[in-house]
Amino acid sequence: MARVRAELGPHRKGSTLPFIQVHLTREVFDSSHEEIGAAIHEAQIEALGIPADDRFQVFQPHDAGEIKFDPGYNGVDRQNLLVIRVTAVHMYSTATKQLFFRTVVDKLKLLGIRSEDVLICLTENGFDDWYAGRA
Repeated sequence: MARVRAELGPHRKGSTLPFIQVHLTREVFDSSHEEIGAAIHEAQIEALGIPADDRFQVFQPHDAGEIKFDPGYNGVDRQNLLVIRVTAVHMYSTATKQLFFRTVVDKLKLLGIRSEDVLICLTENGFDDWYAGRA
């Protein structure tokens, strides 16, 4: 974590506030959304070095037929897609983002979610693009 904190350098203004959106089937939501949310948050703490109280997640369960994907795209055997969209301030190196991706997948595997079924998209922007309750 010290390495991540050093990486943030002078650009860090309070909390990093990664915003998480999770798209998943209603069945998976009903059975596991609490555990999935905890796993993603633990991965953020471990890999990105965010504070434990920096948790902002929105789950969007979808009914049958609402999540469309190619089950064999790029040679991956997808069966039940779980999409994690992360919006964060631009401050993480490629290596740190890759560590975050691996950590999320490893934690979700413990819940029975196949790595092939996980799609993570991390989009970055600047501090000036956020409002989180105070200026």
